[in-house]
Amino acid sequence: MQGIHGGKLPMNTERPAFVWTVAGSDSGGGAGIQADLATIQDLGCHGCSVITTVTAQSSVAVTLVEPVSAAMLMAQLTTLLSDLPPKAIKIGLLADQTQVALLADWIASFKIHYPFVPVIVDPVMVASCGDALAVDNCQDIKSAAKSALDFKPFKGLIELITPNVLELGRLTHSDVSTKAQLAAAALALSQSLDCSVLAKGGDVSFGCTDILDDTHAQTHASTYAQTQANAHKSNGWDLALAEDYLVCRQVRASSKLHQNGRFWLASQRVNTRHNHGSGCTLSSAIAAVLAQGFVLQDAVVVAKAYVSQGLSAAIGLGQGPGPLARTGWPNDVSRYAKINLCDSNFISHQLNQHLDVGNDLVATVLSATDLVRIASTQPQNILSHGFKVLDADLGVYPVVNDLTMLESLLAAGVKTLQLRIKTDISELTTAGLAESDLGKSALSRCESGKSKSGEPELIGSELEAQIQTAIALGKHFNAQLFINDHWQLAIKYHAFGVHLGQEDLAVTDLAAIQAAGLALGISSHSYFELLLVHQYSPSYIALGHIFPTTTKQMPSAPQGLAKLKHYVALLQDHYPLVAIGGIDLTNLAKVKATGVGNIAVVRAITKAKDPLAAFAELSQAWEQCSLSEELAVKHELDAKHE
Repeated sequence: MQGIHGGKLPMNTERPAFVWTVAGSDSGGGAGIQADLATIQDLGCHGCSVITTVTAQSSVAVTLVEPVSAAMLMAQLTTLLSDLPPKAIKIGLLADQTQVALLADWIASFKIHYPFVPVIVDPVMVASCGDALAVDNCQDIKSAAKSALDFKPFKGLIELITPNVLELGRLTHSDVSTKAQLAAAALALSQSLDCSVLAKGGDVSFGCTDILDDTHAQTHASTYAQTQANAHKSNGWDLALAEDYLVCRQVRASSKLHQNGRFWLASQRVNTRHNHGSGCTLSSAIAAVLAQGFVLQDAVVVAKAYVSQGLSAAIGLGQGPGPLARTGWPNDVSRYAKINLCDSNFISHQLNQHLDVGNDLVATVLSATDLVRIASTQPQNILSHGFKVLDADLGVYPVVNDLTMLESLLAAGVKTLQLRIKTDISELTTAGLAESDLGKSALSRCESGKSKSGEPELIGSELEAQIQTAIALGKHFNAQLFINDHWQLAIKYHAFGVHLGQEDLAVTDLAAIQAAGLALGISSHSYFELLLVHQYSPSYIALGHIFPTTTKQMPSAPQGLAKLKHYVALLQDHYPLVAIGGIDLTNLAKVKATGVGNIAVVRAITKAKDPLAAFAELSQAWEQCSLSEELAVKHELDAKHE
């Protein structure tokens, strides 16, 4: 098998995930079923198609739209399900209300047997050339587009709907000329359909006072010219950016911090007229990423990056807008959106619900004024150079919970390690201590004086004394010692660094940590969290949990090696990356094969009969993997030059 660059590639024997696209056929090949299948395959899945409508269209016009019969639509669904059950379903063009009702009934039955298969709806109404597509038994397709299909039969049956500005306005019968109006309409749609909403702002017509004007009055060429001419903000929109609004609604397997969150996703606008099929591509890309086990927020940011790079490489084929290029899985972090959280109410709610203001330790280090200031900390308030830069090679990174083991490892020459001491303050969320977090959050009450493992927990002065001693030991042995969670004490006693979980970011004064010159490590469990962490430019990023861990049940499934490989490809040139979660001698080589440079270990050392010997054995095995990898690369280079 030949690769695209002429090299031989190993045969992939793994069966790809099946992704269905239920949509219309675009005879021009740039959108609809054709764009969906190309996207699904490009992102590593196998695409199956259920055609709802046959269109006669090119890059400049739609001349006829003809729905398939109800019998044919049902036959396609039934036949496919008996042999190729989907991991995700994308729904695009539906010709009329009859098809909406029929498909909603089918999904309701389907969900009984496949409750966790996500369904994504792209409410297509107008083609890129400006012609209407939904006909609703009307000969005049242009006048039919004036009234939107009713998607309420899908309520509670779908995971995500992806309207553009025009479609959102029609679905909610509202004006969405401004960013604020778009956000309000998206939230209303999410509530009415009981699903998440991705409201797409990338096609906003900045030259219009009313962006819901008839699309036939403008061509993509004129919109492109207006975009080029107006270098300023219009109705709250930043002309240089393509800004989408994501409203999450009970996202399964997502962090509790984000499963009901609302976010602006902003990426650099690609000013090109060759955007035919961009909406189809985005929604089918979301389905393809979901089918591979990623959470919804991950699928959205990956798909948005995929569209961005596809637009950048797009070329014209006919006289009108050309289709997006198919450029493979996006691994350039600059293509990914900047995430702006719109959940200030989350912070205050969690603090009110969980913070024990009577707790001596909390009262000592956090005043009410501090909390308001910390909660408002945004990435832009962190200095441009980010946090302390580390040597990329951390190697095997032990995480320990007592001073005796810490001192013995330091004395043995370990140069990077972390102290995670239990306290009487447990987690901010129910997603608790797991190896993937390298520790636990520090802002809510515990129900007893013992940890969930039954071990006594430290409080007040005893905790402070142990952290002070640990920091002194780290300095004595010239080691990179990270203190988990207790950033105030880490600053007070001049620790080398602090490690935080995702839930800590909202209630930690990151600017104070940076001003004190401390290094910062942050946990992540998804693409979405990786991008959030990236915006703070930490010293390293922890990736996990990779394998099942017995430390505690997690809200998400183990990330696994395939996801780890994706994360490494995205950020390996930017930070030291640390894989964590269930890593030991039995799977260490497989972890190394993903390209990750470092591993953090908890149980493999703390539960070992001889922690020092366990660390030495793990380090030696990791170094041997590195040497084997170097030799393999050298052999490959030598072979190319022969």
